Amino acid sequence: MIVCSCNVLTDRQVRSALADGGARSPGSVYRCLGCKAQCGRCAPTIRKLIDAAARACSQACHGCPVGDAIAEVAAELEQIETAAYAVAAE
Repeated sequence: MIVCSCNVLTDRQVRSALADGGARSPGSVYRCLGCKAQCGRCAPTIRKLIDAAARACSQACHGCPVGDAIAEVAAELEQIETAAYAVAAE
């Protein structure tokens, strides 16, 4: 499935970037795949894939530091996104 129509990125490519261990945020996914965010509409979907990877990792090996790190970054991104929406609504 195409996740990012601007860069024509698929969910498989995003999952591969996550599985390789280098990507922990939408920005790092883009960097791992050699591109940059364009319109940003794909960021929520990429975040969902990051969250799913974190859950799968933590279920596979309890207390996995990679899964914990991904979960921390996902929580930080959610806080940033919430703050950005609040500012935009003003």
